[in-house]
Amino acid sequence: MPAPRKYDTETRERAVRMYRDRINEHGDTKVAARRHVGALIDVNPDTLRNWIDRENVDTSTAAESSAAANAAELKALRKENAELRRANEILKTASAFFAAAEVVPRKREVPPRRLR
Repeated sequence: MPAPRKYDTETRERAVRMYRDRINEHGDTKVAARRHVGALIDVNPDTLRNWIDRENVDTSTAAESSAAANAAELKALRKENAELRRANEILKTASAFFAAAEVVPRKREVPPRRLR
């Protein structure tokens, strides 16, 4: 049986946010940022590194699945667009055909004249 988790997910997420903020705002190295945040919240810097690595993996996995979903949606939309273009061309051709049929005058038959 694994050991119970000492820190809840909210604490982990907060620690990772603090680590990233420390790097962005103060320009610390990764090691210095982990040591600083670890000292603030009383967490071993190596534990913090594991949390950061796990979140990076989770984020990259989510980005990959999002990219795959976007690619599939794009493919479906392109296919639908091609079908709609073909249907539009057919309708244009049919419209031109029927319009031309109405423009051509029909030859009327003239009734025969009566002789008087």
